Parts: sequence; C-alpha cells; structure tokens
Amino acid sequence: MEFMGDRATLLETGRFVQRHAKNAVDDIIEAVVAVDATVDTTAESETETEARHRRAAESGDAASMSMLGALLLRRGDLDGAEPYLRGATAEGDRAAANNLGVLLHQRGYADEAAGWWRVAAVAGSAPAAHALGRHHRERGDEPAAEYWLRQSAEQGHALGAYALADLLEHRSDVGAERWLRAAAEQGHREAAYRLARAVEKRAAGAEPGHASLYDTGTRLRSAREVLTDGAGAPGGSGVAPGPRPGGETGETGEAEQWYRQAAARGHRRAALHLGAILEQRGELKEAGRWYLSSAKEGEAKAACALGFLLRDAGDEESAAVWWLRAAQDGDGNAANALGALHAARGEQQTAERWYRAAMDAGDVNGAYNLGLLCAAQDRTPQAEQWYRRAAYAGHREAANALAVLLLQAGDANGAEPWFSKAAEAGSVDAAFNLGILYAGRDDDRTALSWYERAAAAGHTEAALQVGIAALRDGDEQAAERHLRCAAGGGSAEAAFRLATVLDARRPEPGPPALGASREEKSECEEWYERAAEQGHRRAQVRVGMLAAARGDIADAARWYREAAEAGSRNGAFNLGLLLAREGSEREAALWWTRAAHAGHGRAALRLGLLAARRGELSEGRRWCARAVELGPAEVAERAARLSEALHQELTA
Repeated sequence: MEFMGDRATLLETGRFVQRHAKNAVDDIIEAVVAVDATVDTTAESETETEARHRRAAESGDAASMSMLGALLLRRGDLDGAEPYLRGATAEGDRAAANNLGVLLHQRGYADEAAGWWRVAAVAGSAPAAHALGRHHRERGDEPAAEYWLRQSAEQGHALGAYALADLLEHRSDVGAERWLRAAAEQGHREAAYRLARAVEKRAAGAEPGHASLYDTGTRLRSAREVLTDGAGAPGGSGVAPGPRPGGETGETGEAEQWYRQAAARGHRRAALHLGAILEQRGELKEAGRWYLSSAKEGEAKAACALGFLLRDAGDEESAAVWWLRAAQDGDGNAANALGALHAARGEQQTAERWYRAAMDAGDVNGAYNLGLLCAAQDRTPQAEQWYRRAAYAGHREAANALAVLLLQAGDANGAEPWFSKAAEAGSVDAAFNLGILYAGRDDDRTALSWYERAAAAGHTEAALQVGIAALRDGDEQAAERHLRCAAGGGSAEAAFRLATVLDARRPEPGPPALGASREEKSECEEWYERAAEQGHRRAQVRVGMLAAARGDIADAARWYREAAEAGSRNGAFNLGLLLAREGSEREAALWWTRAAHAGHGRAALRLGLLAARRGELSEGRRWCARAVELGPAEVAERAARLSEALHQELTA
C-alpha cells in the first residue's frame, strides 16, 4: 500500500532531490501523524509511535515497515530506514518504493532511485511519478519528463502539476497556465504566485497603459496611513479567487486574489505584489501590512516600499530604518532614498555615500543623484562626470541635465545630441529644452515641433509656447486649447493670455441701469484672478481695472497695490489715480513718482500738473520734460503744451 489518504507519505520530492535528508523528510510530518486511523494516537509520543510500528514491523507488517522506514527517513537515519523500506517494497508497498527512491537519491544513487520511482509510479504513485519526471528533466530528457509529470499532475498531485507547468512554460507552451492553476487551486503557493504574474502580464497586454504594478523606480506614492505596530500579515483563506468586495474585477482582480493566496501561505514576493496593488488602490493600511510581512521575510523591495509608505505618512525615522535594511540587502532604490533623506538634512557626505551604494547596486539613479548633489554644491566638473555616467547608461533625465550643463557652459553643439537622446527616450523636459534651443537659433518651425511634442505629453510651459505661436498665427481656437492646458497646469502667463483672448470676445458693457444687480465675475476675470494670485503683475492690474469698473474700489486698490509693490508701473499709476480720486493726493504723488521713474509717461504728466497746481513751476516743467521724453505721442503733446504755459508763467 502507499501512504496516501489516511496512510499517505507524500514526500515533496521536488524539494528533497537537492536538500539534506532531514529537510527532505520534514515534508512528510503530516502524513506520519495520520498513518493509522484505526489506532488512537492523539496522546502518543513519537517514540511510542515508533516503538509500536517497530514491533509490528518485526512481526512482518508491511504497512508498519513502510511507516517506520518513513519515520527514520524523516529523522535522517538512512541506514536504519533502508532495510524497512526495502522490506515493505518487497511486499508491494508502492509508497515504500517511492521513499526508497528518495533515500537512494539522497545517498547519490540517482539512477537506482529512478528505478524504484518507476516501480512506484507504474503502480500508480503520483509522488513517485513527479520525482521520476524531475529526474528525467535533470537528465535533459524532456519527453520522458513530460510523460511522468503529466501522470502525476493528472492524478491531482500539486507538485507534479507545478513541475509540469514549469516544463511547459520553459517551452512557451500555452498549456502551462492550466497546470499552474491546478497546482494553485491545491494550495501550491509558488504556483499561485506565478499564475498571478501570468494573469497580470496578460492584463497588461490587453489594457493599454496598464503595467505591472510593482516598479520601485517609478511608482507613485500617496500614503495617508500605514500600520507600523509590527503586526504580521493578515490572514488569507487560500480559496480559489473570485471578485472581492471593494477590489478589482476581471484579470487584475484575479491576479490580486492569486497573490493574496500565495502571500497568505508565506510567499514574500506575492506579499510584495499584493501590497503594491493595494497601495495603488489607496488601501494603504492593508498594503503596509503585506509590505511588512514580506519585508520581515527578507524581501528588500518590500522593505523599500514600506519605507516610502512610512515617509509619506510622516514617519521619516521609521522609513529610514526600513530603507537601511533594504539598502544593506542590496536594494538600490532604498539606497537612493537614504541618500535623498540625508541630502535634505544637509548631510552631504552621507548622502553621497548612499548614492554611491545605489550605483554599486546597479541603480543608475545613483549616478544621476550624485550629479544633482554635485551640481547643488557648484561642483560642476564632478556633476558633469556623474551625469555622463548615468546618461551613457540610458538615464534620460541625466542626459537632459548633462545637456543643460553643457548649454550653460556655452556648448550648444555639445548639448543638442544629449537633448535629442533624452527627448527620444521620453524626457518631456528635454523636448521642451530642444524647443528653446531651436528658438534661440531662430528656427521657429523646428522649435514649435518640439514644443508641440512636449505639450502633448503635458508640459505646461511647452503648451504656453504652442499657444503663443497659435495666437501669432491667428489660430485663436488652437491658441485657446493650448492656453487652457498650460493655465490648468499652473502657468500664470498662460492664465493671463487666456484671459485676454476671452476678454477680447466680450461685448462692450453698456451704461449701468438703475437698480441693476451686480454682475457676476466672467470667466476671463476668473482667469485674470488666477494669474494675479500667482503674482502676475499685468493680471493684477487688469483685475484691479475690472474691479474698479464694477465699483469695487477696495478690491481695485488691493490689486493695484500688489502690482505696484511688485514693480508694476501701470499698477503704481492706477493706484495713484484711485488715491487721488479718494482725496489722498499726497500718497498718489508718491506712487506716480515711482511709476514715472520706471518710465510711465502719464505718471510724469500727472506729476507736472500736480506741481503746476501747487505753484511749483520749475518742478512742473521738469516733469513735463520727462513726460515728453517718455511719451506716448498724446502725452508728449499735452506735456509740451503744459511746459510752454509754465515757461510763459515763469518769464512773465
């Protein structure tokens, strides 16, 4: 008989073929306990169990010989186990034949072991068929390996199904997933993990823009809370996957469930991927628990990811602990994170050490970050050296930074190929910088093509430049579209220009009707205000003018003052007008003086008129001369007439 069901000795031969005998036999512990269902052994010690089977074996009981041999094999007593296994095998016990093969394999007699596995497999032993299939695969005989592994898998043996799937996957056979699924459904954690990876990969191919969820170099992090009490992994049912309440559906959801099953059984890589899925979905607390579970099992990437969650949750010190653990295990991303942490604290030498560690771990970001660190310290030659190293390794932002450095040094010809390389690799900043480079050469057509490329990828300033070009060409519709994109991205200049486009379309306001309600702000005024709030001086002046037009003097004065204090001569002039109308002529003169010194002709004329009214004729003539000089023509003409009148008054 074979140790199956209540008399099973299911040795996981896929593991023990290359492990120490003690570890190999550990895989049958559960089977040993359940050997004889007719005997109450609940309170029986292992010694008593062995003694009982030894007595029965000495009496010639084949089942007890098989079990005693398995017990001794489990303990690592190969010499003691062999005669009992041989005796049981001679009595036709196929499990004993399988275990005898295990024993011989551990002793290095692989061919003899295969012979006994064949005997057991022909008799219907699924574990033996699995072991024999593995033996043939190790010998390079894939047809024989597939035959025996399929025999094992079709009998419902999880290890056989997994080994068959591995063989088929190696040959890129589409049937591999079926057997991975069969093994996973029986609780094989590595099969569940690999099945999840296969499903996720298929989902990535079916959904444009969908990528594998774990990528430490590019993942976006938005943690709000994360478990940090050291709790272990949450429990998992290990059941076949189905839609999870609140979770994903379809192939992404199926991948999650297989990851969950494998992670619940202690698979650290599955726990890492499950944490990434949950983090992306915003379930940060549970993501943190799975990262923690994986990190405790030695998964450096999980420790790194946990560090980012903790950092984003505000616990920088705990984040550093996990980054340190990951970095010491060779995770370059964690080393970079430690470098950035120390750089932010002003600990430049320590930061540089960690960036070098990242680079040594094969993370090209380390060289790029070293370049940034040196550039911030004005160590330009060293910065160029590190940027070059990263750029030659294919780091697109390093190529862009190197090009900027060369351009700043006056080497536009040296900068151009690096900008091009970075832009072709997908650097949006490099595409924008190429636009600037070609615009500086008066090659507006080429510049615009690069601006358009960067704008299409969401570059705010590039969208502004495309919008300006469209305005210049008279394409107001295209201009508005690009200006809206740039303004929505935070560009104050784009918001101002968009407002001017919308403002030009507004009908001229008619005279206010008695009792008419106050008009709500138009869209153009809202865009002017958005630009003004970002410090755009021309927008501030325009918002002030619109406020004054609707009678909101306080608001108008506030915006004029902000613009004036920021250096706007128009803001200073308009503020002066407002103050003069309110009776504050002395303060108005101060703002007009500031505006006139900044080149505002009307302000100079106002000062000339003010001086004339006060009888300060020479002062008045001086400001009139300044107004004539500044213009515009209408102001110059009025200032000249006033100056002549003052001259006649002085010489009368």
